Formats: sequence, C-alpha cells, structure tokens
Amino acid sequence: MTAAPTSGAPGRPEIGMVVVQPTAFCNIDCTYCYLPDRNDKHVMAQATVRRLFGEVFASGWASPDLIVLWHAGEPLAASRDFYSEAFAAIEAVRPAGVNVKHSFQTNGTLVTAEWCRLFLEWNVGIGVSVDGPQALHDRNRLTRSGRGTFDKTMAGIRCLQDNGVPFHALSVLSSESFDRPDEMLAFYEEAGIDKVCFNVEESEGTHVSPLLGEEREVLRRRFASFLRRFWHRARANGKVTFVREIDQTVPRMFRPDGVPTRNIQCEPLAMLNVDSRGNVSSFSPELLGMKNAAYGDFLLGNITINSLAEIHSACLRSALHRDIRAGTQACEAACEYYSVCGGGSPVNKLFENGSFTGTTTSFCTLTQMVPTDLILEAYDRLEQSWTGDAPAPVARSQAPTPAEAALSPRMP
Repeated sequence: MTAAPTSGAPGRPEIGMVVVQPTAFCNIDCTYCYLPDRNDKHVMAQATVRRLFGEVFASGWASPDLIVLWHAGEPLAASRDFYSEAFAAIEAVRPAGVNVKHSFQTNGTLVTAEWCRLFLEWNVGIGVSVDGPQALHDRNRLTRSGRGTFDKTMAGIRCLQDNGVPFHALSVLSSESFDRPDEMLAFYEEAGIDKVCFNVEESEGTHVSPLLGEEREVLRRRFASFLRRFWHRARANGKVTFVREIDQTVPRMFRPDGVPTRNIQCEPLAMLNVDSRGNVSSFSPELLGMKNAAYGDFLLGNITINSLAEIHSACLRSALHRDIRAGTQACEAACEYYSVCGGGSPVNKLFENGSFTGTTTSFCTLTQMVPTDLILEAYDRLEQSWTGDAPAPVARSQAPTPAEAALSPRMP
C-alpha cells in the first residue's frame, strides 16, 4: 500500500482492504465478543458478492494488493461451496493489475481436511483465535452451552498443520495473561505455532474490558513487561519467528521516505466493510452492525442498491467522516507517535473516550506506543553494542540480545 498524506483534504480513495461479513452468526459465545448479531444465520447472497467486487474493481480504486478479509461471526459458518463460488466470482472480475489475497479469521473449531483443501487451492491466509494455554483460553472462549472450546480449537490447528496450511495465532490478552509471558510462549512453542498476534482485551460495543479499570500508565508498564519478555525470549528460542506487535511496527518506524504510516482505518473507504445484507461502513470494521443514531448506525449505504461512487460521496458528507478526520488531525497535532500509527483506531476512541474526535486511548497506548518504545529501547542497545558507547545502566560489555540483534537487518 502507498503511504497516505497527513490529514489534509480527502482525495481519490484507495481501497486497501475489503472486510466481508458473509454471516454474522458465530457457533461459539466468547465472553468478550462485541458483535451484536451473532445469532443471525443469514448468509450473503452470491449476487451481493458479485455486485460488491464488480463495483470495487470497476471503480479503479482497489489497491494493487487488495486484502479480502472474511470476518464474522465465524466465517466458516458459511459453507465451503459458498466460498468456492464467491472466490471464483471475484477472480472472474479481478483486473490484471490487482492481486487479491483472501484471508479468514476463524475460531478453528470447524476446520476440516475439506476446508484445508479450499485454503490451499486459493492460497487463503488463515488466522486462528486461540488465547494460549487451556486455562486461559477456556476462561473466555466458550461454547453456547458454556463449555470451553480449547480442545476443538486445537484439533482445528492440528488439522491445518497436518494438511500443510500456513496460519498465525491471534490471542486476546487478559489481565491474567499479562503475568504469564513464559507460559504463553511455551504454549505456542509446544503447539508448533510460529506466528503470533496479540489483541489486548478491548471495550467495544456492549463489552467493557476489565483492563480499563486499571490506571493507564500501570497498564502500559504491565503490557510492556509482558511484551518485552515474550519477544526477547521468543527470539532467543527461535521457534516463534513472528510477533506481530514487533514485526509489523519495525517497518512503520524506519521508513526510507519518512512519510507517516498509512492508517486505512482513518481514510474514507480505504477499509470497506460489508455485512451479509450488503450494508456498507468504512473506517473501523467493528462499527459494522453497531447502533448509534447520531451516526446513522455508522452505515454509508447498501452495495445492492448504491454504487460505490454514491457510497464514497455519502461518506465524505457524513458526520462519521467529519469527526474521525478531526480526531486524526488532533492526533497529528498532539501525539509524538502519530508518524507510526497514522491516527489511531476510531472505534476505540469512541468507546473509550466517548468521541471520535479525541486522541490517546488505552488501546493505542498498548498497541502502538508500547511496541514502538520497546523497539527503540532495543535499537539503542544495539547501536551501543556497535559503538561501544553504552551509558549506564547498560554495561559496555553487554552484547545485544537475540531480539535486539534481529532488528539489525531491518535497519536503514
């Protein structure tokens, strides 16, 4: 994706990601889930798929590398036949200059060998939601009858591994997880999971995270301690080779052109979010399906009856865009981390601060500021090891850790 300009007047959109909710239904019932319609079993019509991507590609607004994230609910609650037909329909209208990468975020409980064949056929990226060891996972990720889902999720992970399907783990971190970095790392290593992403439990929709009861700086120190320990030990052990919070932050920090990072959550239609009935939102995908009279339930139109040009025009005229843009500009003016994050997450601003127009949230403190600080900390130590000029308390003879040394090839 190209880098975005700072928060000036919006121009021609570039759609970097289409988040498609083929069904809102989910077969499990996580305690921290924010989705309001997860009992709704409606599945998107193939005509809606064709209309959506016909509009996206005809507009000329698709990024050369377009991510299509099938996200629900539980996306595997729709059938394999649904995706076989949908993928073929998208491929039939894909322009030669656009590369489409399909991705699923799944709870893993429905994965079978037949699903794996579909994933391999279409080179689908897979993220599996697993919250670590069984005691942590089963605390929140429950069946609809209140039982833990760990065993079924791990059976899905083993099925992916047995069939040679690459995947990453996505783990929601609770307050208890913060105190157990070694146990979390041991779990991934023993399970053969080499790529890990963390989501700190958030307040969204009707869910209020217990973490927000902690003072923000205390929370920041706790998460920094967790992530520092996890990252350094993972690099030393060499089994977990990718930690999203670090590995995706490094290139956003060390940019050859110096242009601030693009944040598609803050650009009109850069992240296009579509539910099973064709309703369209933009900006943070979590807004899709939520109710708010002041913002028209965050909806910008319906792809079955509105053209993408009409939806874009409606977005630019909306109070939603006005206030998100004001919040982005406020971040640019006030936050020293703006060049790394590009304006934060609108949905978290709304549910933590009560407004899109604000700036710092606990979410951005943990997901943007903490990783940036840890990388700078490691880079400083690495630079000192090169120069031999290491001020106290870092000893001159102290060699860089594997985590710090791993930064070296990425440095300009």
